[in-house]
Amino acid sequence: MPTDLFTRINDFAVSTPWLHAPMTAYASLGLVLFAGLLVIGWWLARDRDDRVMASALLAPVGAVVAVVLQQPLIQWAGHARPFVVHPDALVLVSRSTDASFPSDHACVVGAVTAALFLVDRRLGAISGVLALLMAFARVYVGAHWPADVLAGLVFGAAVASAVVLVLRPWVARLVGRIRSTRLAGLLGVPAA
Repeated sequence: MPTDLFTRINDFAVSTPWLHAPMTAYASLGLVLFAGLLVIGWWLARDRDDRVMASALLAPVGAVVAVVLQQPLIQWAGHARPFVVHPDALVLVSRSTDASFPSDHACVVGAVTAALFLVDRRLGAISGVLALLMAFARVYVGAHWPADVLAGLVFGAAVASAVVLVLRPWVARLVGRIRSTRLAGLLGVPAA
């Protein structure tokens, strides 16, 4: 793994102790924010067409599929975490023993972001900014190499986009049928 960018970010982390608490909190707990974005996506989809609702319903499915498909890649790559290669690096989170490449956190936020772009572009853009911040935070706290988070973002986005785009026609038809019944409340919308 190239170490120059990691070293520069780690040096930046050393020089910004006032950022340690918020970056550590976001790097560790920020995925909860993305769960909230998925709920907002569903909320926005209630007043839109069946394809948009299908996209909102498939967004978390795409994220889960991305993380599951990524696990063999992590095992296969087996890259050491930065703090193993640089034992003197600043590490602000617990030292994980699993492989580093690609990042699970980045995979999830990349997947959520790509899926949310298919629900609402503005919400997808907000998610994208937060996803980039998560990727940076995971490197800042010493948990990942920059390539880990980049690969996680790309992999998650690609898998979630594929899941949503492939399954959306069928789910949209199902949503249309459900909207025309008393079960429409399951989607959070009144019956048509």
